[in-house]
Amino acid sequence: MVNKAVILRVEKTLSLVPEGYVISYGYLADLSGLPGRARMMGKCLQEIEVDCNWHRVLRADGKIAFPVGSARADEQRIRLVSEGVNVKNGRVNMKKFAWSPDLHTILFELKY
Repeated sequence: MVNKAVILRVEKTLSLVPEGYVISYGYLADLSGLPGRARMMGKCLQEIEVDCNWHRVLRADGKIAFPVGSARADEQRIRLVSEGVNVKNGRVNMKKFAWSPDLHTILFELKY
């Protein structure tokens, strides 16, 4: 079980990722003030009670983390494609679709 304060930090950070962009588990952890805790992000996403943008979180190499052909992998792919993110063979081009916050977001919206 993950601390509620940590879940709220992750939820807030993930809410800033705009439609049509993705973020890696590791970068989500970094921006949430939890450097080196990429694996913890998966647990946090499972515990978030509201509908968050979980589908925008991918492995660092751009791959969907769910097993190929699973219902969750298919749902994630469908959601990403509906937002204009190209998914080919279960992978997203991180150079093209990875989100990086601008200075305003870093200074005023990220609290961690």
